[in-house]
Amino acid sequence: MTQGLAPERIVRLERDAVVLLDQRRLPDEELELRCRTSAEVAEAIRELAIRGAPAIGVAAAYGLALAAARGEDLDTAYDVLVSSRPTAVNLRWALDELRAEPTAERALALHEAEVERCRRMARHAAGLLRPGSSVYTHCNTGALATGGYGSALGAIRAAWEDGLVAHVWAGETRPLLQGGRLTAWELEQLGIPFSVIADSAAASLMAAGEVDAVLTGADRIAANGDTANKVGTYALAVAAAHHGVPLYVVAPTSSLDPDTPTGAGIPIEERDPGEISSRFPARNPAFDVTPAELVAAIVTEEGLHRAPYTASLPVPVRSTR
Repeated sequence: MTQGLAPERIVRLERDAVVLLDQRRLPDEELELRCRTSAEVAEAIRELAIRGAPAIGVAAAYGLALAAARGEDLDTAYDVLVSSRPTAVNLRWALDELRAEPTAERALALHEAEVERCRRMARHAAGLLRPGSSVYTHCNTGALATGGYGSALGAIRAAWEDGLVAHVWAGETRPLLQGGRLTAWELEQLGIPFSVIADSAAASLMAAGEVDAVLTGADRIAANGDTANKVGTYALAVAAAHHGVPLYVVAPTSSLDPDTPTGAGIPIEERDPGEISSRFPARNPAFDVTPAELVAAIVTEEGLHRAPYTASLPVPVRSTR
């Protein structure tokens, strides 16, 4: 069995700080960042020192527990943390889970439950792949993005252990290269054969018959199955549909948002245009929405779900107490 990053290496709560592996420095440096207040945790989330929908939820939970231990005003801490990134629904879910009992023990239980959800969904998703599959994945959905094990990349890891994956195509994921930096680094750590590919080359790979399936994560899934994920996922889904390649979304039930009927209601984070260009006018949406009809299946820890998603998606996870 492959050995990946331990959950506490990615994010943990110590007596006086939330400590996280600074993803901005990977793969060149493995440095820890110590956040000594809830505001510092929020800044780490905002600046992508930690990222990925489940992982930022876990970090925020630890941040609220830290605020309680420090005697910070919890309403203020909640507001600062929940506003750090708007698209991923996991952030608010995790903070709501901690609000009534903002303790280290409660935050750790939430973290452990989220990792277990990833392991369960990975086993469900692995069964979608045939032996010898070449799989394309976008952005980073591994242990780094989930606080341990991974969603879509966790499924690839489980399928590799089952002898089902021959090769992984890691889309570089412009503009911040989460695929080219973080997914590639995790795949290298796991010993899974891979190649980094320019995002714009995905369709030509599919046309050449070199992609058997696309696996992505999700930051929020609307009630109808529309899925918000890293920008570029929608174009990838269109190309996959054109070439008859199934696209599977792998995400925990903490990413489900039944109160948002369709993807049109999902807020899309606009980041600093300077991430695109330091000289020319630019827009920098961090996410896009893939329509449900382009998604072959959504996989959660509860199993495999197919359209119509309003009927097949499970009730979102609630308190782990």
